[in-house]
Amino acid sequence: MPPAADGRDCLGDAIRRAASGDPFAAGREADVFLLDDVRVLRRYRYATDTTHEAEVMAHAAGHGYPVPAVHAANGSDMVLERLRGPTMAQAGLAGEISLPECAAILAELLRRLHELPARSGHGGSTIVHLDLHPENVLLTERGPVVIDWRNAGDGPADLDTALTALILAQVAIGSIKHPLGAAAGELLDRFLELAPGDPTRLLDDAVALRRRQLTMSPEEIGALDTAAARVRHANADRPAGEIPTRRS
Repeated sequence: MPPAADGRDCLGDAIRRAASGDPFAAGREADVFLLDDVRVLRRYRYATDTTHEAEVMAHAAGHGYPVPAVHAANGSDMVLERLRGPTMAQAGLAGEISLPECAAILAELLRRLHELPARSGHGGSTIVHLDLHPENVLLTERGPVVIDWRNAGDGPADLDTALTALILAQVAIGSIKHPLGAAAGELLDRFLELAPGDPTRLLDDAVALRRRQLTMSPEEIGALDTAAARVRHANADRPAGEIPTRRS
């Protein structure tokens, strides 16, 4: 008699069935498939190791930060908690949430994240997401939840804030095509009024990091300096002494 399938065998069967169908969500690097009512499969389109991503998410969750629960991580696959609710971008476009409210939520999510201790324990670093923008925040019944932790790890908080501002600026100037379009400029301006730390101190490093991202098109890369200038111009309008700092 063959041995009974254990939990891993059952999960493997569910993953194979789900991945044979069409994804119900997709990003630049990964597709998301429905496993059942409570779990989804996030599968990267290239060979990789999701262990680090899962560990960072577990660290954040352990300190009370809103992330999806990770059920399993192996190779290019992650089995995650199924979240219900629109992305912040979808809610904003539908008029369910205002752009100032979006900006306030983004700023608060960054502030909370940067209060977490680095996994390494090194002073001067914190947990950084490095891709925190309205498409990576789901508005669920339990509140905003941050998804897509592929780039996350230990790092300087100001780099994280700069990257959020830079991505918003890329949409605002039209180099990243998105339905928010020019409205992202209003979102950026309000975000910079509320953002933690100094959004421009490490902006050059944020630009350099974006240039190295393989998912960026040559046109998007070519417009990065223009996007950075948009961030600097808007940040210059923030009154002196009103740069929020990390709470102790």
